[in-house]
Amino acid sequence: MPAHGSDKIPEYGCIIGGEERFSGEILEVRFPYNGDLVARVHQATPGDLEDALVFARNGFEKTRALSSGDRYRILYRLAELVESRSGELAEMLVNEGGKTISFARAEVQRAAETLRISAEEAKRLGGEVIALDWTPGNEGRFAITRRMPIGVVLGIVPFNFPLNLSCHKLGPAVASGNSLILKPASATPVSALLLGEMLVSAGFPERAISVVPCPGTRAGALAADPRVAFVSFTGSPDVGWGLRQTAGRKPVSLELGGIAPVIVHDDANLPFAVTRILTGGFTNAGQVCISVQRVYLHHAIYDEACRMICEGAAAMVTGDPRNPGTFVGPMISKDAADRALAVVHEAQARGARVLVGGRAEGTLFYPTVIAGTDPEMAVNSREIFAPVITLTPYETLDQALALANQVPYGLQMGIFTQNIQRIINVHSLAEYGGVQVNDIPTFRVDHMPYGGVKGSGLGREGPKYAIEEMTVPRVLAFNPAGGQDK
Repeated sequence: MPAHGSDKIPEYGCIIGGEERFSGEILEVRFPYNGDLVARVHQATPGDLEDALVFARNGFEKTRALSSGDRYRILYRLAELVESRSGELAEMLVNEGGKTISFARAEVQRAAETLRISAEEAKRLGGEVIALDWTPGNEGRFAITRRMPIGVVLGIVPFNFPLNLSCHKLGPAVASGNSLILKPASATPVSALLLGEMLVSAGFPERAISVVPCPGTRAGALAADPRVAFVSFTGSPDVGWGLRQTAGRKPVSLELGGIAPVIVHDDANLPFAVTRILTGGFTNAGQVCISVQRVYLHHAIYDEACRMICEGAAAMVTGDPRNPGTFVGPMISKDAADRALAVVHEAQARGARVLVGGRAEGTLFYPTVIAGTDPEMAVNSREIFAPVITLTPYETLDQALALANQVPYGLQMGIFTQNIQRIINVHSLAEYGGVQVNDIPTFRVDHMPYGGVKGSGLGREGPKYAIEEMTVPRVLAFNPAGGQDK
């Protein structure tokens, strides 16, 4: 893997039950920066998907029998393999997703760390002892619980972190003794295929892993199939909530979008806050579900903060992601850039002012800062998924928090302040899955519980928490008196 065509373009098969298949149904993978063809991928046909389901169901009998130590060693070896191929993987993240080379290298390192965290959690699968003697007549009774693997896990991964988010599906599934079918995004399938290949090399039962690039309609059929026991989806809210309906009675984890806010109070370390806001708003061309989108600035610091943010945004290098000095690379497609630009133009038509940026060239969308918006504008009420932030002044913290909570999403938010009481109040009242203090909502480490409320999803990621979703507690109750000789 891979094969090469006559034009030297690498060609990858889908992985069905640990083996590469070349279906002939070709998906072209193109470099978002200039449209160059970088790979050809053979999509999984309906017949391939049926085989993947059969293999996964049979493979589950092997994965559930793996000891905790076996699962740990497989994941640890996989992390080592990822690191040994870090250059190849980083280059592919640039080529298929347009990620800047510095950010791609960071994702590879995060992916290896996610696998090591999952390996450690494989050794911590425990339970509890429960006294059952609370009521008369049950003297001496007790129970233990064990967490048992749920079965076939379907993991569906978006384009923006194709390697690390694949590891967030794969790592917990392997750690908890499940088999896995991994469906990567059509724009960025190769990194997941390389990961699946390495998992087999690390010693995982080969029939228990399939990586199936395919159209979304086929993925929906997989989610509906009763042989799939659990669906873990990361992607857009519309697709995610629709998938929940498709999945029927089976449990589903959804990590969806957000319109992430940051509040900067008048006692904040303003230079630090501005630096972090610029990072959070424009990293990965804003294509992060916890990208900074709405910035609420206390009126006393508003003018100074606006000046600093605009100067920083204007100075950011936008261009070829292969250049180590580039901070803002291309968006995933020209359609995505055009959609974001339409949202900016809609805000301008309704009276908003573009302070910096507001323009696109092909797939490049320049860092954009907008003021004079209102909460109903799409720039404040919809996830843009682009390097666009809005700046809004506020008088009181209560007003800022009300604005932050006003949207139908709640993944993460940030607040910059030195006052502990304000922090406690915001944490108590924020309608978000996570509150970052003196940092941006874009902050995430891979072992923390990560997920949202309202329209932002169901369940939590982070290997420990995903393992809880991918296992079921089973009770073993004892009646000591029943075992006594008569």
